[in-house]
Amino acid sequence: MTYPPINRGFTIIELITAVSVFLVIMVISMGSILGVFNANTKSRTLRAAITNLNFAVESMSKEMRFGHEYYCGAGTGTQDCPSGDYQMSFHDADDHIIYYRLATNIIEKKEDSGPYIRLTPPEVVIDSLNFYVLNSQPLSGGDSNQPKVLIKIQSHVGGGKTRTDFALQTLVSQRILDY
Repeated sequence: MTYPPINRGFTIIELITAVSVFLVIMVISMGSILGVFNANTKSRTLRAAITNLNFAVESMSKEMRFGHEYYCGAGTGTQDCPSGDYQMSFHDADDHIIYYRLATNIIEKKEDSGPYIRLTPPEVVIDSLNFYVLNSQPLSGGDSNQPKVLIKIQSHVGGGKTRTDFALQTLVSQRILDY
């Protein structure tokens, strides 16, 4: 007795269909993986930029905290500005005059008559910087308010699809008693 031949295996149509389904799934998966890599790169860049900017603001705050004679604007002496300004000056703990300002999307610092130096990292673009100086006059007549400086920064990192906007704000209160 002879048996008819048994056809084992897949037809060419079945193979093409299986490979096509596999390729579609792989393309979708690769798009998701690339998206995760891009998000990770953006996150690391943003974290590094914000850390650097935070360090610059913390350095400014520390100097202001132990300073005196806050002046909002380009001059010296004492002057409040509740409406804000993009630059300010004050005397530090060693009685040097320190200037901070916004210049072409970067924060700059100058000590006495020296040159301005850049404080912010190159990857951070400062869109706006405002200093609000309050109670800069020495205490008198029962006034118990210490001088304060409010710093507001609007900034961004990257451009196009990878642009990330953020804001940073801090309030600095003078540490030394203002008599």
